[in-house]
Amino acid sequence: MKLDRRLVIKILEEKIKSEGIVLGSDILKVDSFLNHQIDPFLMSQIGQAFAEKFSHENISKVLTIESSGIAPALMTSLQLQVPMIFARKHQSRTLNEEFFSASVYSYTKQTENQIAVSKRFINPGDRVLIIDDFLANGQAVQGLLDIINQAGASAVGVGIVIEKRFQAGHQLILSKNLPLVSLASIDRFEDGQVVFSKQGETSHVN
Repeated sequence: MKLDRRLVIKILEEKIKSEGIVLGSDILKVDSFLNHQIDPFLMSQIGQAFAEKFSHENISKVLTIESSGIAPALMTSLQLQVPMIFARKHQSRTLNEEFFSASVYSYTKQTENQIAVSKRFINPGDRVLIIDDFLANGQAVQGLLDIINQAGASAVGVGIVIEKRFQAGHQLILSKNLPLVSLASIDRFEDGQVVFSKQGETSHVN
């Protein structure tokens, strides 16, 4: 049965309104269902929504960054029946082989991280879908694109659970001519409340 993506978006937006906490003028905390405690039923629907939207792209890998992107990326890869890879933010003792790496600035934490993916897991010819929980200034996506380019693979699209449309990430991705699907698109924060874009889901898919 085909997923009603509009219903998934409505459920996601209601979750954000009822459980999200706005901090200052540009931070949204959603740790009750997305990036600390996980709502598995909602994540399953989100994964199906992304998989259906990008089903024509012949995807071979789904790529994200630890840790908040793992839940939606895993559910997407399950629907697409392809492996999911997450870039590690810190080199572990077991990651002693050659790896692709990139520098990523975290807007929320205001720190810079080196992210890394083993060269065994992304290969030339791979068609890679990037999935992440938030899109703000687009630095996480840029870092993942750098790794994909180092591997000689192709980025075929970007799926975002929650997009802060008022920040630079949206235009950054579109400037690279990449298909972008953002399920919940936030126009602004006003008096401690989330104001969603009147456009609803933003979708720029070839």
